Amino acid sequence: MAKVILILSDALRYDVAKDNMGFLGHLVESKIASLYKIVGELPSMSRPMYETIHTGVPSSAHGIVANSIVRRSAMPNIFQAAKDAGKVTAAAAYYWISELYNRAPYNRIDDKEVDDDSLNIQHGRFYTEDEYPDVELFASAAALARKFSPDYLLIHPMGMDYHGETYGSDSKEYHKHAIRQDMWLAPLIQEWMRRDYTILVTGDHGINKDGAHGGTTSEQREVPLFMIPSGQEGRGETGEVTSHLCIAPTVLNILNIPIPETMKHAPLSFIIHPS
Repeated sequence: MAKVILILSDALRYDVAKDNMGFLGHLVESKIASLYKIVGELPSMSRPMYETIHTGVPSSAHGIVANSIVRRSAMPNIFQAAKDAGKVTAAAAYYWISELYNRAPYNRIDDKEVDDDSLNIQHGRFYTEDEYPDVELFASAAALARKFSPDYLLIHPMGMDYHGETYGSDSKEYHKHAIRQDMWLAPLIQEWMRRDYTILVTGDHGINKDGAHGGTTSEQREVPLFMIPSGQEGRGETGEVTSHLCIAPTVLNILNIPIPETMKHAPLSFIIHPS
């Protein structure tokens, strides 16, 4: 049965990921994975892009146009579609994800750890502080994968965003954290590959040298999309440019779930669900 893990590394810039994430680079070089460049949707802010990535529609359509908008998603999305199809969903993520797809506003006690089949995110482990250690988040995600074998698992670390906003994109702190994320993820990715997951690694937005994002420059918009398909070879460095809008239909296509009419972008064509 096809399963997907989406690693949404907050503020992971394309060039920084390509230059500093050596294990992912090895998978691309060996054509175990494929690498695309995403020119991100706008605004290049977090909550709007979480929703765009999960609904496959731009911010003007889904209405989450700023980080200050606190409400549940009103659009068909990956979590809801997977749950409605009888799949198991999970997330280790920043609390804004809980507010979009489970309950809003977030309650630090009741919503921090959930195991509830009635929710869109049935198994959730959420955090509220931007400096929450990525290595601890990855451990929570790995535990969810081992315990529940979710069909769709979102892993959402905030470390790149925290270091980028604190020190700027040209800083050693930001670049070194990309190396750390790659190092922490490498053994976990190998484990998930053995468990027959298709794994996607991307970012919601980039960041500039001033530690800012939200605007239209390439530094703030361009993020990677690494794809490690289960049961087939990758394409290496594709040289292709795609959109955040492709992620939701691609995930649903892998999961063999009907793609809602609201998701207009075609899924990435090399993903072919086994017959």
